[in-house]
Amino acid sequence: MDEKTILRARDFWTSIVLFVASLFFLFQTSKIPFFNSASAGVDSAQWYDSAALVPFGIFGILLVLSIVLFVISIRDGGAKVALSAVGLDIDLHEIKRLFSISLILAAYIFALVPRVDFIICSALMITALIWGYHRGFRPVTYIATAAVIVPSLYALIVNFPQSQWGKPHDDDWFTLVSFLALTATMFVVEFRAKKIDRVIKVTPVVAVLCPLILVLAMAFGFRQNVPNRTGLLFSQIEYNYYVNLRPLWQGKK
Repeated sequence: MDEKTILRARDFWTSIVLFVASLFFLFQTSKIPFFNSASAGVDSAQWYDSAALVPFGIFGILLVLSIVLFVISIRDGGAKVALSAVGLDIDLHEIKRLFSISLILAAYIFALVPRVDFIICSALMITALIWGYHRGFRPVTYIATAAVIVPSLYALIVNFPQSQWGKPHDDDWFTLVSFLALTATMFVVEFRAKKIDRVIKVTPVVAVLCPLILVLAMAFGFRQNVPNRTGLLFSQIEYNYYVNLRPLWQGKK
């Protein structure tokens, strides 16, 4: 069995996990009013003012990606392998792989996003998912998972009450250090293995730019609520936007 078929078999199970997760969060998001919603006590019929817009977009894209991944795995024979007699055997490595993905996503959604700066925690999550599962190397997967779990546990333990979510920045710094350490480890490991390819090179750029663009669009484009507005990075972005950039554009400076 070639490596591509093995990867497609893994993609088959991964797509199912992502599909179920996206459906769950789409269902939860559906409880947020989309039309005739209220913002700051004022009723609004404008759909683009709804707080459900961005979650619907994110998890809708995740649903589409899971379907695409599922179709590709079937087309390339991965589903057949995954559902074969071999695929139905208990594969401890595959179970650990799916479990680690679930851990990373759960830690990101329930521990990091409410308490840590959105840009920082998203950059950490993206880096962990890309590098941790790019080649399927087990030690790398464990390192990537630990890099997300450790700051998540710190944020949960130190800042568990909702009243503490927006106050301290210690968990922001902890997560930032974890992201930088994971990125540095990624380059060191890949450099020693002489396997620094295009994916590895663009991972830090994608990890930072994607959440940065998303949070800027949410906050200043669609005027949506941003998770943890007092986060280490976003608080500085918002401050400089309203204090320096916006008055400059309006000719008040």
